[in-house]
Amino acid sequence: MPETPSSASEKVAIVVGGGSGIGAACVREFAANGYRVVAMSPSGRARALAESLGGAGLDGSNTSIENLRACVDLAVSRYGRVDAVVNSSGHAARGPVLEITDEQWSEGADLYLLNVVRMARLVTPHLVASGGGAIVNISTAGAFEPGPMFPVSVTMRAALASFTKLYANEYGPQGIRMNNVLTGLTKDDPSVVPAEWTSGIPLRRAQSTAEAARIVRFLAGEESAYMTGQNIRVDGGETKSI
Repeated sequence: MPETPSSASEKVAIVVGGGSGIGAACVREFAANGYRVVAMSPSGRARALAESLGGAGLDGSNTSIENLRACVDLAVSRYGRVDAVVNSSGHAARGPVLEITDEQWSEGADLYLLNVVRMARLVTPHLVASGGGAIVNISTAGAFEPGPMFPVSVTMRAALASFTKLYANEYGPQGIRMNNVLTGLTKDDPSVVPAEWTSGIPLRRAQSTAEAARIVRFLAGEESAYMTGQNIRVDGGETKSI
């Protein structure tokens, strides 16, 4: 049964890829800060998590336009509005750069770039109707300092940085913002990360998924109302470029 539409003071957030890692931490963070949350993941974990926190969810992939549409439709039908969207993703192919197939590159484009483009098409009219809002995309610090471990991810997320600038310029006049969070080494429990993995990080530790989620929630909220089109590095100072 549909619930009473949310009031202007009760925000509604969609979290795509909310079943584990940073996405799941975002579901918890938004729910803990008064948002109604609609979450989606292929595994069913996002739905279960959102429902356990008083929200709603469904099972689906961020590479499916039908699943993304269903997620937006669920938020609007259940709560009457959308104020924030978080786009998180799974993992694409890895390996030597010239051994990655055309199909794997295409899958990476769906997973890391077109997922955001498609969601933006679907949700922007609803953000306009809500009087503005924010889209926050989980990216990687490797987008600007690419390394060989995740070639598809860093390539497609560099393209995402350009799309984000274009979107921010187009929809900023309507009060809609888009930013990317460029994470470094992030774990649910950073204490399990061996010291040798963090020796090149100035802070000498990994980031927790809960810490990353707080940055995401900040970028979705009024505290960051003058920030858009940005690629925010949250990597403990690991990247060196200015």
